Amino acid sequence: MGADRVFAYGATAGLLGDLILGDPRRGHPVAVFGRAASAVERALWRDHRGWGALHTAVCVGGTVATAALAAAAVRRSRAASVALTAAATWTVVGGTSLAREARTIGRALGAGDVEGARARLPHLCGRDPQALDADGIARAVVESVAENTSDAVVGALVWGAVAGVPGLLGFRAVNTLDAMVGHKSPRHRRYGWASARLDDLAGWPGARLTAALAAVAGGDPRGAVRAWRADARKHPSPNAGPVEASFAGALGVRLGGTLSYGGRVEHRPVLNGSGRAVRTEDIERAVRLSRRVSWLALGTCVAARLLCARARRAGAGAGAGLKAWATARTKGRTS
Repeated sequence: MGADRVFAYGATAGLLGDLILGDPRRGHPVAVFGRAASAVERALWRDHRGWGALHTAVCVGGTVATAALAAAAVRRSRAASVALTAAATWTVVGGTSLAREARTIGRALGAGDVEGARARLPHLCGRDPQALDADGIARAVVESVAENTSDAVVGALVWGAVAGVPGLLGFRAVNTLDAMVGHKSPRHRRYGWASARLDDLAGWPGARLTAALAAVAGGDPRGAVRAWRADARKHPSPNAGPVEASFAGALGVRLGGTLSYGGRVEHRPVLNGSGRAVRTEDIERAVRLSRRVSWLALGTCVAARLLCARARRAGAGAGAGLKAWATARTKGRTS
């Protein structure tokens, strides 16, 4: 069984595992990585970009190297290779937890329990919940569902298709580090610069694929593409912009505007300004769109890997045939 089929079977099993089981309540490997990264930060922290880059290299490089060694150790066993890919996929994707948290907040808002929704919002995103009313909470949830569809599912699948288990775990390490040190707090403005820039690079292909699939799977493909083209570049994040704009157009809602992070107020541009304001019921619509995008992303990544493998085999076969033909001609001339 080739690496292309190992990824196809393993990634599908891993995504099904996330759908059925969700994240483990305790001992999640990403949490273990977070504790290790925090220990590295305590040892290395300096208010300097170079030390932050070293932190990023140690954490991401160590994760990728460990994953590569694990993949090499099971390479001779097809079943073990598929199982390792499935376990890695299940570890790094978080679509079920994302949907669960979003729906919990949606149910609280639907029941008129705004305080309960505020208390739950920090489980999903880092905004100041006390500054938000019911509509503001609903908008924050829809934006978080859109962005995390790329970060928690699609981006990982893209890098898994490119590099197998090291790609899956490496992407999650990059994304987790960005969440830990990539923000512009006084402590991490310089130290987290490398993690933030690496996350921008790693997230670029997954964000564009997410935006494209949201346009395909949403209720208004033209509106999604129009909002993506018109508004994505206005967003301060190069990756969240296309995803949130495409989701806004697909759902027919208006995202962006004023928000607050850690006591810091930001006035972000409006995405899909012709859309209506977000309502509580749009949370469920966003979750369903996220699900469709996730499964379409799996199919796209599997198909791309299989097609690339077939093209490589065809190229290798053509090269071998050409070499045999050239050898035959050479022998004919010397005889």
